[in-house]
Amino acid sequence: MKIFIGSLIACLALNFAQATETKLMVRAKAKDAKFIGTSIGGAYVVVKNKANGSILAEGTTTGSTGNTNTIMKEAHQRFRPLADDKTAGFLAVLDLDAPLLIAIEVIAPFNQRQAQVQVSTEIWVIPGKHIMGDGIVLEIPGMVIDILAPRTHQFISKEQLQHSIVGIEANIVMMCGCTISKGGLWNSEDIEVKVLVSQKGQIIKEQELEWAENNLFRGDLSLEEVGTYELVVYAYNEKTGNTGVDKVNFILNK
Repeated sequence: MKIFIGSLIACLALNFAQATETKLMVRAKAKDAKFIGTSIGGAYVVVKNKANGSILAEGTTTGSTGNTNTIMKEAHQRFRPLADDKTAGFLAVLDLDAPLLIAIEVIAPFNQRQAQVQVSTEIWVIPGKHIMGDGIVLEIPGMVIDILAPRTHQFISKEQLQHSIVGIEANIVMMCGCTISKGGLWNSEDIEVKVLVSQKGQIIKEQELEWAENNLFRGDLSLEEVGTYELVVYAYNEKTGNTGVDKVNFILNK
């Protein structure tokens, strides 16, 4: 028995000693934009063992959105990194004793629930063979839209409105938080922004919203009937195929 226990301990110790620290950098990059980092709350990363689903590492990407010139303006070349040591990412440190197929899931932007999307990929990792630099980059499609007015479940008195006009305001940014401006790098003139108005599940009206200032789009909506309304604001860039949506419900009463 003592010999057996001693052999078992020796075997476990050997297996433990063979586990090798392996580093894996994971980054989330907004579609047609920059990296998702601290300024917008980061992207949440989960690294799992593909075979059994156990979580090997998890955490939030932190750091800057990256260098605008390198990412958005200069020609991309093979082996030239898009990220630097300040660019947002999550460093997973795995202890491996054999090659392992892992699944990487990213939820982003983590603090913007109405705009969150989840993307994933799989990759083999090899003990001691670090994947650093840009690392594993997952593209996050979408735009973050926050409807500012009307507010959720707001009661609006029709008597207090001028000419039955309800003001619509929406804040729109790229998934990394990058600014949408008129004539800028993320040009408002390339983005179609509309509000769809519904009652009882049927769209009754649609109207464009105009850029008012950086990230802010506005419009005036004429509503005659009292009742409950649902507003859907969407953004669409035909050049990139990028989209974003937010919804709100409000009540127009007498």
